[in-house]
Amino acid sequence: MKKTVSLTCVVLLIFFTVAAFAAGEKATKEECVAKCKEAAKMVKEIGLDAALKKLNDKNGPFVWKDSYVFCIDIEKGTNLAHPILPVHAGKVVTGLKDKNGKLFFAEYVKVARSEGEGWVRYVWPKPGEKTPSQKITYVYKVPDMNIAMLAGIYE
Repeated sequence: MKKTVSLTCVVLLIFFTVAAFAAGEKATKEECVAKCKEAAKMVKEIGLDAALKKLNDKNGPFVWKDSYVFCIDIEKGTNLAHPILPVHAGKVVTGLKDKNGKLFFAEYVKVARSEGEGWVRYVWPKPGEKTPSQKITYVYKVPDMNIAMLAGIYE
């Protein structure tokens, strides 16, 4: 029974997210950069735990147009916050591959560690679709912390 309820909740969440994204405008690369840096500033101001609650809020300021900010732990390779798929929180995601075999979460970690910020290109299905599309995600390492804020757009 629990699995059925959980699966139903996930399906409904995905459905409503797809509907919301389909109805809205497209986010820009500049917005992704600004939102990630705003999220990093928020961590410094209110602390990580409080910031993660705000990042996980699908109706909060870090979900806009067809994009959202999520947070990863670059030391452990775990997803700390994800407003669209909160079931990913706490899970190790560095082994996740795109259709072409690219370990894009591992690439996020590499960019955060080596450069502090940058873009990662890969293919991933848009919400509600099965065919992968080109996607580019901005990675911003929070200064003096082992976490990064990320936001992406489909090209």
